[in-house]
Amino acid sequence: MTLDKLRPYVSGTIDPFVRAFDRFGLGPDAVSVLAFGMAIGAAVAFYLGGTVDRLWYLAATVLVLANGWLDVVDGALAREQGVESAAGDLLDHVLDRYADIVVVAGIAASEGAFLLGFAAVTGVVMTSYLGTQAQAVGLDRVYGGLVGRADRLAIIGVVGVLAYALPGSYGGLSVVAWLLVFLAVIGHLTALQRFYYAQQALE
Repeated sequence: MTLDKLRPYVSGTIDPFVRAFDRFGLGPDAVSVLAFGMAIGAAVAFYLGGTVDRLWYLAATVLVLANGWLDVVDGALAREQGVESAAGDLLDHVLDRYADIVVVAGIAASEGAFLLGFAAVTGVVMTSYLGTQAQAVGLDRVYGGLVGRADRLAIIGVVGVLAYALPGSYGGLSVVAWLLVFLAVIGHLTALQRFYYAQQALE
């Protein structure tokens, strides 16, 4: 299970967005920064959803999915403009990691579940780290495993809708708290899965 494998097949649907950004004179770095802004907005919206009004959960869903969409667009825009570079790739990945951290922090803050949030964010970060570390030791970048970044953002988006529609406690935890449990468990399992793949490939 990983939506990241579908990236090559969505190029046709993102072409209009790529052309629009290009016409407005935006480069891929600017789109990467815009995507990070969406992540910050999603984190704030999740926090407000848990502390002010559940309607904010729907805004969080839109913003987190926008972050994922723009993360696909920035690479396509770099290729369209012929400006692909190691520096741009580095910026994209750094902002993606900060985006992951910010979103999970906002989710944890909405529940006041900071220990659970720590377990979730370390799982998320280690999943991404193992994917790029494989490339650093001479393998291809690893996107596979139980849950990749695209899967994770899609699941977070779905949970945002569920958090709005299904308030209350389920097995002692809210829908949002269960999301943190999921991110913690599946994140670390995916990281270990990627580690095992890399180890086997290097032997």
